[in-house]
Amino acid sequence: MRIDIITLFPEMFEGPFSESIVKRAHQKGLVDIHLHQLRAFTADKHRKVDDYAFSGGAGMVMMIRPVAK
Repeated sequence: MRIDIITLFPEMFEGPFSESIVKRAHQKGLVDIHLHQLRAFTADKHRKVDDYAFSGGAGMVMMIRPVAK
């Protein structure tokens, strides 16, 4: 089984995946995990992935272009 995880913090997953039941599954060839940096899919020079909420409320939201790409 192939699992692709797209995240802003791929290094956050390296610890749990190298010390858990997932590690044993990977060693047995049952699972293949690929971590992807979301910023790698952006087009601007600042690698921006967040945008302002269109409702005018507080907080930030993810831009659709990097996620859809």
